[in-house]
Amino acid sequence: MIKIIMHGCNGKMGHIISQIAAEDNEVEIVAGIDAYDDGHNTYPVFKSIEKCDVQADCLIDFSIASAVDKMVEYCVEHQLPCVLCTTGLSQEQMDKVKAASAKVAILKSANMSLGINLLLKMLKEAAGVLAPAGYDIEVVEKHHRLKVDAPSGTALALADSINEEFDGAYEYVYDRSTRREKRPDKEIGISAVRGGTIVGEHDVIFAGTDEVITFSHSAYSKGVFAKGAVQAAKYLAGKKPGMYDMSNVIDAQM
Repeated sequence: MIKIIMHGCNGKMGHIISQIAAEDNEVEIVAGIDAYDDGHNTYPVFKSIEKCDVQADCLIDFSIASAVDKMVEYCVEHQLPCVLCTTGLSQEQMDKVKAASAKVAILKSANMSLGINLLLKMLKEAAGVLAPAGYDIEVVEKHHRLKVDAPSGTALALADSINEEFDGAYEYVYDRSTRREKRPDKEIGISAVRGGTIVGEHDVIFAGTDEVITFSHSAYSKGVFAKGAVQAAKYLAGKKPGMYDMSNVIDAQM
């Protein structure tokens, strides 16, 4: 049984992860960290991570950027592997995370969905074949009307995965409204749609002469990200210090 501390246990993702963990006989949430606590959790909840004295095998973080620094310090001090899911970290924070990974195992990914991370691997292979054959590449992402950042971190990760195949030779274009020229060859267009309650949809389009190939991923609930986080915790528990991502989790399952 893998024992987990849930950092941000009473947020939306914390609730979902708690539910998924309760139905999984391989894991158990033994403690939570959250400034707000109404007493509904089946495990003890601490208002600050420094006060947590519960032994665990891994920590899952779905909190806020301002809480990450102390959380990382706690994980290093207690040698507690961490699945870091909070987004919006500054470059300074990312540098601290990377430095901490020399002392404790940290897994961070732009998207915790197993499907998205499998897609990242598939896109590299597809791009290596299609782009040299003259296929144009476009990424279209759709999210709910409340999402404030655009494009999504996942859309950028998809584009980066393709671009890695070509040593960063492709430029990203987010708006063509002011251009009056034909499409350059080494370009990845990235478009964002915002509306309604769309959880998350991503299409990667390879458009060639008389042929279009589209890779699509749709998330119908936040549960896909929660399931991925729990799978990541199972993988990370007991691992040596270092930076990991969801590709490591997928490789371990193949």
